[in-house]
Amino acid sequence: MQNHYFSGSLDACVEQLRQQNVIAYPTEAVFGLGCDPDSKNAVMRLLDLKKRPVEKGLILIADDYSQFERYISDRKLTVEQREYMFAHWPGTVTFVVPATSQTPRWLTGNFDSLAIRVSNHPHVKALCRTFGKPLVSTSANLSGAEPCRKVEAVRAQFGEAFPVLVGETGGRQSPSEIRNILTGNLIRQG
Repeated sequence: MQNHYFSGSLDACVEQLRQQNVIAYPTEAVFGLGCDPDSKNAVMRLLDLKKRPVEKGLILIADDYSQFERYISDRKLTVEQREYMFAHWPGTVTFVVPATSQTPRWLTGNFDSLAIRVSNHPHVKALCRTFGKPLVSTSANLSGAEPCRKVEAVRAQFGEAFPVLVGETGGRQSPSEIRNILTGNLIRQG
């Protein structure tokens, strides 16, 4: 069934998310693949597209910290740890934080933690704000291929009909830095 939204628009992409589909959208550095973190079907589709094992866990991206409330154990963080995260957000640093016991394993993988990031990209912020919650976020590329930096690259890798939010990336060359907030350890250089 065709929807009445303009293909590539914010409304069309949010409708795809509500239908448990995977979409592509621009972030600070590359296009991301995203879906509803509460839909096991959508997450499994995303993992299948990426050929990524569920055991590795995923990143959630949001408009603001409050969108992570139901997924993370904020009470396990110190005031200093929270202040450190907030000093880097919105931005390109992803933090690994304790997950709640209710957070689905399709998000945490083999871990008791979850990687989260509050984005400063206007399209990501609009998507999460309109959808009303965070999105699963991983780079838009097929296994072994370069991450997509343009709409045309997304369509070349995933097909012309793949839902993609039309827009520009933020121009950043490297992916987000990933840090463990409890240990301070750098997991991935940004």
